[in-house]
Amino acid sequence: MSRPNILFYFSDQQRADTCGCYGQELDITPRLDQLAREGVLFEQAFSPQPVCGPCRALFQTGLYPTTTGCFRNNIALPEESRTLGSYFEDAGYATGYVGKWHLASDGELESTPERDYTQRAIPPEYRGGYTGFWRASDVLEFTSDGFGGFVFDEDMNKLEFSGYRADCMTDYALEFLDSRKEDKPFFLTVSQIEPHHQNDAGHYQGPEGSREKYADYKLPGDLAGEEGDYLEEYPDYLGACASVDENLGRLIDRLKEKGLYDNTIIIYTSDHGSHFRTRNRDPHLLGYDDYKRTGHDAALRVPLVIRGGACEGGQVVKDLVSTASLPKTILALAGISEETPMIGENLVNVVKGEESRKNEVFAQISESRVGRVLRTPEYCYGVYAPGLHGGTHDRSPSYADDYLYDMKSDPHQKRNLITDASFKEVKEDLRERLIQWIAEAEYGGDRECISITD
Repeated sequence: MSRPNILFYFSDQQRADTCGCYGQELDITPRLDQLAREGVLFEQAFSPQPVCGPCRALFQTGLYPTTTGCFRNNIALPEESRTLGSYFEDAGYATGYVGKWHLASDGELESTPERDYTQRAIPPEYRGGYTGFWRASDVLEFTSDGFGGFVFDEDMNKLEFSGYRADCMTDYALEFLDSRKEDKPFFLTVSQIEPHHQNDAGHYQGPEGSREKYADYKLPGDLAGEEGDYLEEYPDYLGACASVDENLGRLIDRLKEKGLYDNTIIIYTSDHGSHFRTRNRDPHLLGYDDYKRTGHDAALRVPLVIRGGACEGGQVVKDLVSTASLPKTILALAGISEETPMIGENLVNVVKGEESRKNEVFAQISESRVGRVLRTPEYCYGVYAPGLHGGTHDRSPSYADDYLYDMKSDPHQKRNLITDASFKEVKEDLRERLIQWIAEAEYGGDRECISITD
């Protein structure tokens, strides 16, 4: 393979169990399922930060949100940040970015209107080093709904679109493929906002007919019997996921038409999942939430499929991995060296089994609380910082127990065992391991300054 093209295609707020390759019984994701049969399916992939802006900041930089400062929404990516866009452009790639950016607006927007790009064009200096093709809005749900709106191009021109939003974003991506000069490989990011709920409507918006088409769904076990809005919202949510998949197929078909498919590596994931308002009803909530700001699998477990390069043959990785590893992995797939160390691991090495590793993942939770989570194959253990608002503070040296789930006996995370005396030793072990993760991620490896109490 000559220098490969890279297509980084990700959805917003998509649970792994919406996909056939993760057990969904309805025909929601046939194109992704086929991609998984050709490439590598990561069976247990988890988001490192279940909030839109912070996760995107990590996807661009390969650094924790507490390192970049983008620990919640509406904190701009620092202008000096080294991003995937700047790496690829320096390596001679043509770049394209389509969809939701969410890394330009900064501060309390009412008091800093000069840095409010939620409905204005993003100046070049706030695009994270992307100087090529640009069809994006900072907060796409503020410039559009599921059936129309506008984005901006690289020259800050407003481009209005009409039709189902995921289709229109893909139209822009197809424009990139059709208009690019063929003397360079490309790095194209398509940041779909579907199936994210539409803020001003207060609902998920699937294509017309979704409620009827996907009425016969099997409800995920973590939602069943809980308070929430899943009974009303789930069919449209599945419809939006199906549209994201259909549009992935449109891109694959165009790559094949142009003879580019065999030399294009495709990465598919989502920034986080959705708990459909079933979580964050506990007294430790100190902040705000709608569908995602929790360490439960509903919000953290996401699809992850890589096809191309060394990721071929329908392999399945059963170990736990974090999508925090994607920036490092994407650069490695393109043969580009990191200038400064990125977090995570090269997932190609995980596929090949070439390095020993911890079979566990770490996540930072913000906005709903200052929280930290350790997920292992056997347990999910979460802590929170008492008295600290999750939208104001990015970290804490002091935490308290929040929840503990036994994933073997309680895969849907219904029974919180945090005060169960029979799990005391398990909790103490997980606590020590989580302290190590926090120390390395946020305190330069200093364990002594961190405490977790009952």
